Amino acid sequence: MNLSFFDQFASPQLLGIPLILLAMTLPALLLPSPTNRWITNRLSTLQLWFIHLTTKQLMLPLNKGGHKWALILTSLMMLLLMTNLLGLLPYTFTPTTQLSMNMALAFPLWLATLLMGLRNQPTMSLGHLLPEGTPTPLIPVLILIETASLLIRPLALGIRLTANLTAGHLLIQLISTATITLLPTLPTVSALTSLILLLLTILEIAVAMIQAYVFTLLLSLYLQENI
Repeated sequence: MNLSFFDQFASPQLLGIPLILLAMTLPALLLPSPTNRWITNRLSTLQLWFIHLTTKQLMLPLNKGGHKWALILTSLMMLLLMTNLLGLLPYTFTPTTQLSMNMALAFPLWLATLLMGLRNQPTMSLGHLLPEGTPTPLIPVLILIETASLLIRPLALGIRLTANLTAGHLLIQLISTATITLLPTLPTVSALTSLILLLLTILEIAVAMIQAYVFTLLLSLYLQENI
């Protein structure tokens, strides 16, 4: 069977059952479980410190009313972070390379922030569609532009995450294929390509972490506009 570079983004199946739900459940098993002890081990302490630091950074732009979203936003970032990083391991599947999953995460949360703003402060939320001091002839055009930019936000969230992870996985596969192909004929070039592959893998680890943070941070900024 001939495999293409894009076969790695197809959801694996076992006896016709998609395994994407299993791939999404696995990251939750890596998070520390609550116990009666203050400190269990160094790994749990490091994880709790990282979660606390992340929550603090996400809640900085929000007022006290937005702190109710702390659990949702932190859980979302941990899910994206673990899923992105586990997808870099060999023989694994990355659910966040699927646009459908990313849109399923982005659209409901964006819609919730929008509806919250329309319910709590409808005048201010609708006022974002028309900047202050706009000339009268430009009012209809600006309203259309701002409405389009508002509606495109969840699509931009999903596409940004999908495109960055997909591009990184494709680059890793292309360079690794070139490394294996050049090894019998040009071992020196193959060694240099292996070095590039190592640097690219380190870069992809950073991209996986940054994209999870950016996805959640943008949602918190959308929340800030509507509370």
